[in-house]
Amino acid sequence: MFENQPKGLYALALANTGERFGYYTMLAIFTLFLQAKFGFTEGVTSNIFAIFLALVYFLPLVGGILADRFGYGKMVTSGICIMFVGYLCLSIPVGNDMSGIAIMIGSLFLIALGTGLFKGNLQVLVGNLYDDPKYADRRDTAFSLFYMAINIGALFAPTAATKITQYVMKNGGFTYDGQIPALAHQYLNSTITPENLQRFTNLASAQGADLNDLTTFADNYITTLSSAYHWGFAVACVSLIVSMLIYVCFRSTFKHADVNVKQAAKANIQIEELTPQQTKNRIVALLLVFAVVIFFWMAFHQNGLTLTFFARDYTQHSAHGLTRIGFDIWNLVLAVVGVYGLFAIFQSKTGRNKLIASIVTILAVGGIAIRYLQMPSEIEILPQIFQQFNPFFVVALTPVSLAFFGMLAKRSKEPSAPRKIGIGMIIAAVGFLIMTLGSIGLPAPSELAAGAEVSLVSPNLLISTYLVLTFAELFLSPMGISFVSKVAPPKYKGAMMGCWFAATAIGNYLVSIIGMLWQHLPLWALWTILIVLCSLSALFIFSIMRKLEDATK
Repeated sequence: MFENQPKGLYALALANTGERFGYYTMLAIFTLFLQAKFGFTEGVTSNIFAIFLALVYFLPLVGGILADRFGYGKMVTSGICIMFVGYLCLSIPVGNDMSGIAIMIGSLFLIALGTGLFKGNLQVLVGNLYDDPKYADRRDTAFSLFYMAINIGALFAPTAATKITQYVMKNGGFTYDGQIPALAHQYLNSTITPENLQRFTNLASAQGADLNDLTTFADNYITTLSSAYHWGFAVACVSLIVSMLIYVCFRSTFKHADVNVKQAAKANIQIEELTPQQTKNRIVALLLVFAVVIFFWMAFHQNGLTLTFFARDYTQHSAHGLTRIGFDIWNLVLAVVGVYGLFAIFQSKTGRNKLIASIVTILAVGGIAIRYLQMPSEIEILPQIFQQFNPFFVVALTPVSLAFFGMLAKRSKEPSAPRKIGIGMIIAAVGFLIMTLGSIGLPAPSELAAGAEVSLVSPNLLISTYLVLTFAELFLSPMGISFVSKVAPPKYKGAMMGCWFAATAIGNYLVSIIGMLWQHLPLWALWTILIVLCSLSALFIFSIMRKLEDATK
């Protein structure tokens, strides 16, 4: 899996790992921050969240076009610098008035713009490493490894955000309760109902507040929680510094890949020549794939929106029994080590290496057992922590997917990249079918807001959903990026990679549709919409499979 890969892959992957750690730390708490600090409703929060995600994934199109003209490396370094300024501004604890909202919006735009210059062009550099015939047959594996590195950063992000939140809240004399921010804003705005006033009073009492001065409690709680989120955003600034250091220090390992068509012409480097018809066929095939993945990202990125709402409002706020294992980041790290050790046992070519891999695997399993026995019987769960399961599953399952596809390749039965994308859409539909079945009997969000009682569900419902959605992601995302890097006409590589992200941007904006319907439909109906869209997308891509596969020949 790691053998015979160019050194530049690891440098670029690690640079992306640092940037993604900061981004996902911010994203884990973003919607919670918007509602806690500014008192936005789910509908307003959904729109801001969707517009931001849309910009994050649309602006790589602009970044790609600029890179095709000025160079990929220049755009990557410019992107890191611009993102740093954006995260720095977002970490400043300004007020929650109009000026605070304006600073927040400006910060988000800088983060999106910097990401647009950085993200797609870094992946083009990875793809260019595999234009060398010596490495061409390792392209799909490379992008799976690159994607795994992204998720290593994302794996630690929710825990970082959670630990910072808990630390700041504890120092402020509070504990986190997801119900309090909305009720505090309602109390301060004099829009709270008698039923919610009683709930707010009970929650304030549990926090040790002076019930004769709920205004002070509401102000202090909102300020303290907002401060915790600002510190979480500051983490991204540090992670970007690490990314820049990796990128600059190891540039020599991938410098030869930082060449666009214009630069290649000046240096007399040979670039693949395509006929106008071949160029057209490839672009059409890519656009058809882009149209399909829109609906995958619309479904998948509910993790930062409605699935986070579900974690906050419908899921148990503590974990018991074996479920506790998954809510300790070091248990997940040991699990990953165990998985990789197990694969090393079968893939090692010498008895010595097999023995080392066996010892590592046993130590990892033993470490999990020891930590489990030392854990408290009950672990508090914050809503954002659930977002660690998707990157964990990506990192843990990547060797499984590579081994599976490798086995199929040896038998000449490996599905093409477009076919993998279609299978991924079907798996995504299954993921939301789990949510549909698990939501039967739960009150609608509108009923919950009106004070309805809810029997909280097991955390395993969301964990199971994230597991299935991760299988879908592994079939679709790294394979899609690899497909773009392989099929894109050389003179449009940056633009085509940008179009992949632009399609993702449209899907991310459509995420808001489910968020805006949150207060208007029962839960099962919300998840069913996503099931239907994923199923229709799979049907479409299988209907045009011949055209897609012909374009890659």
